Amino acid sequence: MIIEKPLAGALGAEIEGIDLTKPLSKSDYKQIRKLLIEHEVIFFRKQDISPAQQKALADSFGPLQSHPAYQTVKGYPEITILESTAEQPTKIEAWHSDMTFRQHPPLASLLRSKIVPEKGGDTLWASMTVAYENLSENMKHFLTGLSAIHDFRHGFKESLEEEGGAERLAEAVKKNPPVEHPVIHTHPESGKKVIFVNSLFTTHIVGLHRSESRAVLDFLFEHIKTPEFTCRFSWEPNCVALWDNRSTQHKPINDYFPAHRKLHRITIFGDKPY
Repeated sequence: MIIEKPLAGALGAEIEGIDLTKPLSKSDYKQIRKLLIEHEVIFFRKQDISPAQQKALADSFGPLQSHPAYQTVKGYPEITILESTAEQPTKIEAWHSDMTFRQHPPLASLLRSKIVPEKGGDTLWASMTVAYENLSENMKHFLTGLSAIHDFRHGFKESLEEEGGAERLAEAVKKNPPVEHPVIHTHPESGKKVIFVNSLFTTHIVGLHRSESRAVLDFLFEHIKTPEFTCRFSWEPNCVALWDNRSTQHKPINDYFPAHRKLHRITIFGDKPY
């Protein structure tokens, strides 16, 4: 029996009563997908899944995407390795949705913890549904119909500036030119309105003067991280997080240097935001 334990008022729930090392039944899949839409991010503990099992679980939600900038698990090009060490600490600090530099950003992301620090290394998630609901009616009206540019190069500017970074990522830059997405999009399953700009990949709002765009984006980037819109998850080895990339943003808390942290992530192909 699947049991849900909500984590916070805005979003997030821990799920018990299911073994992810086994294939999902149709009824389990339907219930988990329903819980994902309802809670926007769901967590499973004590799930020692293999790469093949992680891929099979992600496959049940739709076709899989690969990421152009990260190393992958041998034999599994869909599984991205997210690793931070004393020699190569993580560079991602900003709130973001995954891969919004794509025409079709992920429907969801599935993250499995392999190595976690003894303390620190939590991750925050924020509900872009709740963030939208807490805008004034005048601001909702103003933002509706606007679109913004999302750029791979903006999100990976630190990597591109490293020695050899431009050469290493040249193909990724070529294959991922800037794309345009609505500032407010409609979730295709819940039907709810969602804020869809993030500080990692969004560069500017189309049709506004640069100073106007900067002011609006700075307001939204600050607004979305209001504590009441968020939840926080403390990792252990063999945890699995599944989040709706269409309606959330997340941020790692990098408070564990120089400890080692390693996770495996799969992103699931999504629709073009509208």
